[in-house]
Amino acid sequence: MSVNKFLQFLVPKDKKFFPLFHELAQVLVDMGVTLHEAVNVKAPEREVFFAKVKKLEEKSEKLTHQINLEVSKNFLTPFDREDIYALANKMNDVTDFIDASASRMQLYQVEKVKKSIRKMTEANLEACQNIQEALFSLENSKDLKNVFKCCERINKLENKVDNIYDKEIFEIFDQYENVKEIIIYKEVFSALETTTDKCKDVADVLESIAVKHS
Repeated sequence: MSVNKFLQFLVPKDKKFFPLFHELAQVLVDMGVTLHEAVNVKAPEREVFFAKVKKLEEKSEKLTHQINLEVSKNFLTPFDREDIYALANKMNDVTDFIDASASRMQLYQVEKVKKSIRKMTEANLEACQNIQEALFSLENSKDLKNVFKCCERINKLENKVDNIYDKEIFEIFDQYENVKEIIIYKEVFSALETTTDKCKDVADVLESIAVKHS
């Protein structure tokens, strides 16, 4: 047992790191909800959603910086310091790519949102919700089995999105003749698929932490 883990038994419940992680997880979910809402309205109505995504991404950056700063200031942490850094930064990567997905739709003025895009934003939202649930379970050390269940669901969602991505990339090259349209859709699909990959990266860190504390 590490010194840090041993000392955790001697101190009160963490009041700094988990509240920050829960706040960051809520940002992930809010961004996932907002992007999914954006692709379910007409193009002229999307700007307000894209602006909200951008503001939430800025909040994520601030929270990630705050978590990293707290690590440098505090001797005792709820789990290993390198895991705190990894978890915060991997979660921030998710918000970066949700923002990138929104930015590409906005930049390329995507008029027609394919059904597959809605499926991908829905899957990414679900992955973010599982990250949030896993964090609550991680804080409650008696509920670590649920952390593994959440991570398993995220892995399945990542596989689902990969399959959608592969199918759609094949179809846009097979069916579209306009090079501009091909590039636009490929960029959007790539950002959405990478978002799910980043959620899986978060799941890997959460699973690793849960294993250490099992």
